[in-house]
Amino acid sequence: MEDVSDPPFRALCKKHGADVMYTEFISSEGLIRDALKSKKKLDIFEDERPVGIQIFGSEIESMKKATELAAAANPDIIDINYGCPVKKVACKGAGAGILQDIPKMVRMTAEIVKSTNLPVTVKTRLGWDNNSLFIEEIAERLQDVGIKALSIHGRTRVQMYKGEADWTLIGRIKENPNVVIPIFGNGDINSPEKLMEYKKRYGVDGVMIGRASIGNPWVFDQLKHFMHTGTHLPTPGIKERVDVAKEHLDRSIKWKGERVGVVEMRRHYANYFKGIPDFKPVRTKLVTTDDVAGLYEIFEDILCQFA
Repeated sequence: MEDVSDPPFRALCKKHGADVMYTEFISSEGLIRDALKSKKKLDIFEDERPVGIQIFGSEIESMKKATELAAAANPDIIDINYGCPVKKVACKGAGAGILQDIPKMVRMTAEIVKSTNLPVTVKTRLGWDNNSLFIEEIAERLQDVGIKALSIHGRTRVQMYKGEADWTLIGRIKENPNVVIPIFGNGDINSPEKLMEYKKRYGVDGVMIGRASIGNPWVFDQLKHFMHTGTHLPTPGIKERVDVAKEHLDRSIKWKGERVGVVEMRRHYANYFKGIPDFKPVRTKLVTTDDVAGLYEIFEDILCQFA
């Protein structure tokens, strides 16, 4: 969720039903070096609480220092990313890369827990590959060194985001009487029906939503409404989609500046207007227009053409 789960987007997700949110993952080395981009990711706001700051890195001492710096930003939670599969992260032993060295993973987690009074949570995957599916052991060992919750993506690092997420091992952890911390499942929850099926089948304490929320902050309200009522909320209409996309753009520009705010919004437009027939030419304009006034003209055209 790099360049996605930033304050502008989190504000919309909170507005539309998200219970707990995490920042983009932040490099421990970047924080220690006082890198501007890493420091800016520490920005959190009162109206988005409870919110966790997520950090990643491969060196234990750096992660301890980064934890102290993150805690100074006053989040509600410190989260450790042991799940990112991207090559430039994992192949340096950070993110999912640490799944190749479980003893180090446990030592690092223990040191982070000891370095803060905030609750520490972990996000990880089933293992590095199908020959190293150690997540059941990992859950017990991380609980033993003090984490307060564990979120598990139902794929290995080698799988990246290919194939279907397998929640079977997540369910086994929930059946393990030695594991008492909350366990959250993640991966491929893209409909209310699937959420209910997986929650019932695997017994998880909650579900973490990532990619399904991109350009779709309504997903949280939709899922929760179905859980409580068994009925679907209406699909957002064109006006609501345009209003939320405009609000997102405005918040993005206010937080990042016009140039970056405009460019980093582009990944959201396809989902904001997903399913609208003959929308491709308009989407092309949205992702190639560089000025705010031009984007607002396109939004008005959408209302006239598709409403």
